[in-house]
Amino acid sequence: VTGPLESALAELLERFHDGQPVALGRAISLVENERPGFQDFLHEVLRVGPRAARIGFTGPPGAGKSSLLSMVATNCRTQDEQLGVVAVDPTSPYSGGALLGDRIRMSDLATDPGIFIRSMATRGSLGGLATTTKEVLDLMDAFGFDRVLVETVGVGQTELEITAAADTVIVVLVPESGDAIQAMKAGLMEIADIFVVNKADRPGADRLVKDLRQGLHLRAATAIESAPAHHGLDLARIMRKESCEEPRGPGWSPPVLSTVAQSGEGVEDLMDTIKAHRFWLEESGELEERRRGRRKVRIQDVVDRELRRTAWRSDTVLAELDQGLERIQKRKDTPYSVAWDILDRLLR
Repeated sequence: VTGPLESALAELLERFHDGQPVALGRAISLVENERPGFQDFLHEVLRVGPRAARIGFTGPPGAGKSSLLSMVATNCRTQDEQLGVVAVDPTSPYSGGALLGDRIRMSDLATDPGIFIRSMATRGSLGGLATTTKEVLDLMDAFGFDRVLVETVGVGQTELEITAAADTVIVVLVPESGDAIQAMKAGLMEIADIFVVNKADRPGADRLVKDLRQGLHLRAATAIESAPAHHGLDLARIMRKESCEEPRGPGWSPPVLSTVAQSGEGVEDLMDTIKAHRFWLEESGELEERRRGRRKVRIQDVVDRELRRTAWRSDTVLAELDQGLERIQKRKDTPYSVAWDILDRLLR
């Protein structure tokens, strides 16, 4: 990442800074497809620090995440906020592109000139978020949106990755999601800043709200460390095992809200809670801590990506791989020793 941008990218950057939505779309395609110069472009864009409020929506399939996001977006638009929306869809096994299901469900927002919607494919990413989604969120932030909303694929335990991308994480559940124990097993208790039980007009909603609040109370009181396990499950062990993140900072207890996104019931309370959480983030210093954590993860992601790119584009490494395969065939080596040989050659 040195030297000036190529003329085409410099022109794109100028139009990006001028606030042209077409330029934003092309910049996202540049980054998503990892075209030549995309990291130089990001380097220039990220000279401006983060400003937008980032809100993530996650939860199991069918929880109504898209509907709830649409209601939140509509509410924000009544306050003249400019919004960027990223919907991460499963990758089509045939075309390799996003299935665009979320964009279909957000069709009411698509005609609003104050909302920019982008659907992205997971491209096989196990974390629900595409690897480049974090960079796309940075682009939307730098573009000048007041808020950036991101919705992940409902893939269960691997949804923890969203914590690296959002300031406020909203976990959306429905009565059919099961009890609070299932939420703990999925690691959702660890990542949520706000719990929303959507489709609250269905049977079992009140019970789920009660179970979630009880689970949160037990965790806050640290009683869960020694509490008898439900159905023989060690909840503390599950929480430690399934969560790759430390618990959220002290001072904020995730509330449990009830909504019916289709009718708008409970959305005002959700907006007030989002606002309250933002205030707490800023006043407590937690917002800057989370941003610092994102920068650390970003550096690690870029190093990992560049090491893979460097390794598998090297003729020397590919030759070492072929030779290693021959040695493994003759029982003179194993995949582990070959891998160490490649790393030794690569890092020498």
